[in-house]
Amino acid sequence: MEAAAAPGRDAPGSTASQPSGCGKHSSPERKVYMDYNATTPLEPEVIQAVTEAMWEAWGNPSSPYPAGRKAKDIIKAARESLAKMIGGKPQDIIFTSGGTESNNLVIHSVVKHFYVNQTSKGDTGVHHSPVDGAKPHFITSSVEHDSIRLPLEHLAEEQAAAVTFVPVSKASGQAEVDDILAAVRPTTRLVSIMLANNETGVVIPVPEISQRIKALNQERAAAGLPPILVHTDAAQALGKRRVDVEDLGVDFLTIVGHKVYGPRIGALYVRGLGECTLLHPMLFGGGQEQNFRPGTENTPMIAGLGKAAELVTQNWEAYEAHMRDIRDYLEERLEAEFGQKRIHLNSQFPGTERLPNTCNFSIRGPRLQGRMVLAQCRVLMASVGAACHSDHGDQPSPVLLNSGIPFNVARNALRLSVGRSTTRAEVDLIVQDLKQAVAQLEDQA
Repeated sequence: MEAAAAPGRDAPGSTASQPSGCGKHSSPERKVYMDYNATTPLEPEVIQAVTEAMWEAWGNPSSPYPAGRKAKDIIKAARESLAKMIGGKPQDIIFTSGGTESNNLVIHSVVKHFYVNQTSKGDTGVHHSPVDGAKPHFITSSVEHDSIRLPLEHLAEEQAAAVTFVPVSKASGQAEVDDILAAVRPTTRLVSIMLANNETGVVIPVPEISQRIKALNQERAAAGLPPILVHTDAAQALGKRRVDVEDLGVDFLTIVGHKVYGPRIGALYVRGLGECTLLHPMLFGGGQEQNFRPGTENTPMIAGLGKAAELVTQNWEAYEAHMRDIRDYLEERLEAEFGQKRIHLNSQFPGTERLPNTCNFSIRGPRLQGRMVLAQCRVLMASVGAACHSDHGDQPSPVLLNSGIPFNVARNALRLSVGRSTTRAEVDLIVQDLKQAVAQLEDQA
């Protein structure tokens, strides 16, 4: 496949932008990128912020000379921008290398805190609670990102923790609140549920989960049990819908830069960091990030992340409206070209909210597996599911199967995720590209 330039970034709602690769409509080099849930290109303002920081703020942020002070000021401003984006406080933001580190930091911190508390109780001779000698228990869903699923599975294999993977409802595609509450044990310490799924776009009712856990924590306190914390990975939701930690009611929230047209670093929100919510570092070093994430700060990337957050705060409503319009148009065109009976919209669950940019669909047919269709496409750049599962061969997405999509339908799935500058003209291009790809595969039958 020919290389393509980064997708254009015209103003939201524009219908005249050049899709990836530019050139005329008839050019075979023309490409249309529709994999924004996998990663996004950097906004020009973000590139500018990164470049300026490289030139002007190259100093160590802990140093007193001008280049160091400039770096420190940039980091402070970026922290404030991230806090504003999610409705939190700047002192509750910790910069990390990305979403995977943020998620692992939460999980391992909860494990560490559990065992530290158990040890301190034993040393002081304090009356032991009903959970002494047990393992910390985690609750998550069956459709989480690997950066949640795999560390939890590893902890369970090492017998350092117990984990319940709550199945999602086949009617809603969501992890249901009652099912999560039913999984709670005396040893439960953390509920980690993504805010929106990266493959289906289904939005999980995190505010209701948090409210129910908060009420349960009052009962647990009366019984001498510690509270259950709530974490949400908001990687896919940020920049596509309103995200506010007060509305969500969570104790931890993961931020990922490269999903919001920013650099490939991340951040972690911790409610009342070090006071209301304890955090245990995984790394030890020079004391940066309040000792919770040591290491000399990556000032240019932090500057870029701060600018990306600023753009989200200013424009998320326009981004959301534009992406929903384009996504809806895409689904209309698919059904018009292939017929409603032949198109199965895997991300549509009646009554369930979903991200405005995500369309997961299958074209029914025995030779129309998603990977085979994509291989025949000359214009479309997309994926069959999560980018981190690209080595799973022809196996259907576990997320779709867990969401109740039949095997033969899930095997044909394609995930198209539109971006801030995707146009209706680009949609028309890729629908025609898909039609030609399907025709070629069926002619080979």
